[in-house]
Amino acid sequence: MHKFANPARFMRLSKIILPWVALLAAGLLAVGLYLSLFVAPADYQMGDAYRIIFVHVPSAYMAMFGYVLMALASIVGIIWKHPLADYTARATAPIGAAFTLLALITGSLWGKPMWGAYWVWQDARLTSVLILFFLYLGYLAVWQAIEDQARAARVAAIVAIVGLVNIPIIKFSVEWWSTLHQPASLMRLDGPSIHPDMLWPLIIMILAFNAYFVMVLIWRLQSLILKRRIRTLRLKLAAKVVD
Repeated sequence: MHKFANPARFMRLSKIILPWVALLAAGLLAVGLYLSLFVAPADYQMGDAYRIIFVHVPSAYMAMFGYVLMALASIVGIIWKHPLADYTARATAPIGAAFTLLALITGSLWGKPMWGAYWVWQDARLTSVLILFFLYLGYLAVWQAIEDQARAARVAAIVAIVGLVNIPIIKFSVEWWSTLHQPASLMRLDGPSIHPDMLWPLIIMILAFNAYFVMVLIWRLQSLILKRRIRTLRLKLAAKVVD
């Protein structure tokens, strides 16, 4: 796997892949938004207010997916020391944090008409997702606080791995505790409980968010690799000046 984790090889492949991923993300997002806003019927109880789920659910999914990816990349970086592993974890963090914030905001906007309040601290899922957001911020803060990049990567990796325990809490909170959130309606052993007219726009929006995630991740990886190259060149030039 080391040959696929080579930064130089990644830069070459990413230049080929990125335009296609960007086109896929734009196409899926356009189709998803059209189906979500104009084709999917209004809910018989919530009316058109439910349409926020077409942003909220994909955002919440990507928030958890991003953290799992960040933690797995951190594990790979610690054990196998793949060159791109730490880059991937670091590049994922701000994307995951943005999706988590979007999930919190859209959830609050949806909560007001549905529950009568923007925020309920007693709700286990709301609180655990907020903790996820703070874990992302903590991970990013480690990289900012520690100047030694190798040491920062190790400390940040520990933060990411320890915080992984919060993911199953988010997932199963509606089953373990009494919450305002309804039980899972998409990922169920007996199949989704959502009507197909609403299900397909939601699936397309999830795919669109996934494609967008990959697109931004590639951009950020390219940026981190280029910054590392510039930093290495500056250190070499500084060493020559000293000599």
